[in-house]
Amino acid sequence: MGTTATPGFSADTLRKGIEGHTAADLLSLYADDAQIRIVDRNTQPSQPKVLRGRQEIGAMFEDIYSRDMTHHVDQCIVQGDHAAYSQSCQYADGTRVLAESMITLRDGKIAEEVLIQAWDE
Repeated sequence: MGTTATPGFSADTLRKGIEGHTAADLLSLYADDAQIRIVDRNTQPSQPKVLRGRQEIGAMFEDIYSRDMTHHVDQCIVQGDHAAYSQSCQYADGTRVLAESMITLRDGKIAEEVLIQAWDE
């Protein structure tokens, strides 16, 4: 068994968290003081939405996982204390969402994430 620079975090754990059916599974991968910066049509690069801490991040995940939709990790690369992944989601009505994330890890947890997303309109 090989060792990694970031024990406890892998493409597998990320996939299980995202493709699982509860916000708690995904939230467990984040550090207590994690920060997510979200850029999309509504929150553009000069004024991104910034979520700070597990409470704010958890509220977003609760909202997302309460919706009738599927989540799939298309690709994930983990290198040292950084990871990047692409995710595709689909609502029951066929509406699709594509998200790309770059994350920084600290002690096996996600400390920072920049998420860029787009969706069908």
